[in-house]
Amino acid sequence: MQRMILGRTGLETYRLGFGGIPIQRVSEAEAVETVRHAIERGVDFIDTSRAYSTSERRIGLALKEAGAAGRRVILASKSHAKTAAKIRADLETSLEEFDKDYVDLYQCHFVSNDADYRTVISPGGALEALLQAKDEGLIGHIGITGHSLDVLDRSLDDGLFDTIMVCFGLLEPQAREKVIPRALERNIGVIAMKPFSGGVIDNARLALKWALAEPGVLVIPGVESPALFDENWRVFQKGEPLTEAEQREIVALQASYDKVFCRRCDYCQPCSEEISIQTVLGVRTLVKRMGKELLQEGPLWAAVNKGRNCTDCGECMTRCPYELPIPELIRENLRWLDEEAE
Repeated sequence: MQRMILGRTGLETYRLGFGGIPIQRVSEAEAVETVRHAIERGVDFIDTSRAYSTSERRIGLALKEAGAAGRRVILASKSHAKTAAKIRADLETSLEEFDKDYVDLYQCHFVSNDADYRTVISPGGALEALLQAKDEGLIGHIGITGHSLDVLDRSLDDGLFDTIMVCFGLLEPQAREKVIPRALERNIGVIAMKPFSGGVIDNARLALKWALAEPGVLVIPGVESPALFDENWRVFQKGEPLTEAEQREIVALQASYDKVFCRRCDYCQPCSEEISIQTVLGVRTLVKRMGKELLQEGPLWAAVNKGRNCTDCGECMTRCPYELPIPELIRENLRWLDEEAE
């Protein structure tokens, strides 16, 4: 099984890690068992976020249970906060939830546009607080995550972050052309999120083989059961290249999703009705990965419901590089959501 060094962090890990989103939608006992099982099988990189409700606490409990084995596990988390005060508060909460006094990697989560990025790196921004936390020995390294390749590309120019986390799957291969090679050239660690395109792809084995075929990248699929973890781990252990038949299947999959799958690039923005288009188009994935309950209230639920204000003006379609029929997709996703809520 392949091991790698995560860029200039110097952290050594298997190329298959563990993503912490799905364990929040099962019982605590099931979640802890899944994480503990993954650690016992060999996983040594676990990533989660302050935004994933109970995930940090459950990972902390699993780490405590697995501690007797003495296995070194690299622990990563992240925060949506963009200012120093808020991310410091989130980091302290993360440490409490993990029941740890140190996290190997803490990341600025979902830096979605240039304005977010400028806030994060400016005086009083999140980066300032994380650098202070690193000096204090609370964290080891600092990363950035986002769906915008433009933002991540700019972060590579500035060289302020030790790692980037990028959407990378067979329906979102664009990072392969520019961002990933540039990061590796600069010795910036690359973490690939959403290898199953947020749960859109049912053939997890095929999607995982595709992602793992990219050298130098750490892939972190999320699972919520030992059985699902074992399926992924077997693919990783075998390390088999894609067959010609699988490559043809991938081409067919990419073609079938070409005009319906939102790549979350946000080139369609701004919307005159202030609709978060990628949120509405991704609502099925959100429900599948995070559970229906998390969409019943709060800012995420409000963002999805704002899609009902769509006037069908078509301005977004003129800016979408993938020529998606966005108003039609908005209506389809909201109809699906209404049926699910019944």
